[in-house]
Amino acid sequence: MVELREKNGSAVFVVKAQPRSSKSRVCGLYNGGLKVSLKAAPVDDAANRECCDLFSKVFHIPPSRVHIIAGKSSRTKTVMLDGVTVEAAALAFNAYE
Repeated sequence: MVELREKNGSAVFVVKAQPRSSKSRVCGLYNGGLKVSLKAAPVDDAANRECCDLFSKVFHIPPSRVHIIAGKSSRTKTVMLDGVTVEAAALAFNAYE
């Protein structure tokens, strides 16, 4: 199960990113968070932007509402979804369990 926190009404969770994959997708659960494969290389913030784009598609929200609040230069990132409640995020993540 994905460990979700709430910060100012927004869902916060941990992501393990694997850059330079064949395609961008959510792979599943990983140590209380989600593991994602990202097609982009970790150069010039491309993988971080791709991570935000991926979660914007999963939650049908604009990419500007997805923020990496910790781990911008690490494979382990903390992601915040503005305006998405913990309950809504938990329902979306049930598909990956």
